[in-house]
This record gives sequence, C-alpha cells and structure tokens, in this order.
Amino acid sequence: GLVIDGRTLNIIFQGGLEEKFLVLTKYCRSVLCCRSTPLQKSMVVKLVRRRLKVMTLSIGDGANDVSMIQAADVGIGISGQEGMQAVMASDFAISRFKHLKKLLLVHGHWCYARLAKMVIYFFYKNVSYVNLLFWYQFFCAFSGSSMIDYWQMIFFNLFFTSMPPLLFGVLDKDVSAETLLSLPELYRSGQ
Repeated sequence: GLVIDGRTLNIIFQGGLEEKFLVLTKYCRSVLCCRSTPLQKSMVVKLVRRRLKVMTLSIGDGANDVSMIQAADVGIGISGQEGMQAVMASDFAISRFKHLKKLLLVHGHWCYARLAKMVIYFFYKNVSYVNLLFWYQFFCAFSGSSMIDYWQMIFFNLFFTSMPPLLFGVLDKDVSAETLLSLPELYRSGQ
C-alpha cells in the first residue's frame, strides 16, 4: 500500500510527476490519501482510472470525500459522525469500515453470479420467443401476420422477465457467506 499526503500530491501534480507516481502505484494494491483536499483525491482516482485503465474503488466517510467517491467506478460511503454526504453520493453504504470485507467478498460474489445467470436467462427467453416467430413465418408464407395477441405478449414479458429476477435475487446463493469469508479466492472463480 501507498500512503501519501496532500503536500506530496501537490508536488506530483504541479511538477508533472504523474507518470512516476503511476509507476509507483502499479506495485500497490491500495493508495491512501491523507491530509489532502477533495480535489486532489478525485484527481488521483481519475489519473489512475484514465491512465492505468483499471477499476477504481473509493471509500469515504465525509463531505470532503464526495468528489473522490463520484470519480471512482465504485463508491462506498461510510455513515458516521461526519454526516451523510458520502453515503448520499455513494453506490453502496456501510455503517462501519469492518463491513467492507463482507460487502466485497460475499455480496460482490453473489451479485456477480446472479448477473451472469440472468444474462444467460434473458438470452434464452429472447431466443425462444424469436425462434417461435421465425418458424411461424414459414407457416403463414411470410405474410407478416402476428401469431401472438398483444396481451399475450405483454403477459409473456411480464411473467418471464419479472418473476425470475425476483426469485434469483431472493433465493440464489451458490456458496454460503461463511465459506466465501473463509475462502476469499472464491471471488475470482466466476471471472
């Protein structure tokens, strides 16, 4: 990890040392900016995101972290004594920093697995519907007549598009939370 303060960031951005700073950040898993302005924090996130083409995660707990949270791909706000500004600007909110591990490893894994299954499901649903219409056109000699009534099509999309996401969202957990917390390498299995 790299811990850097505001005065050093000022020297980096005003002295044209961004490339050397980026070379250093490539070897780090995390970068902590302390005693820096909100503009400097967001500039670091934008620099790393734009030049290194990596996904960025920003965590903040106060109003001075809002610009950094909004500049990142994923923003996490911690509700606390400094107010709710960071929580209001973030993608995810947690009450304590210790909940970050569960948010990333458990809920991140479950969300990734659910989205992957839902994409496959939507392809299956649409292919089956289009396949039905395609073969019907051979039957009616490509006259353009509609095989399915308008209301039937609405109910088809309503039931086959709304019910499975709700069921997957509530019931689908491929691995238990305890297993995911004890084996963090399972986070990469879906990728």
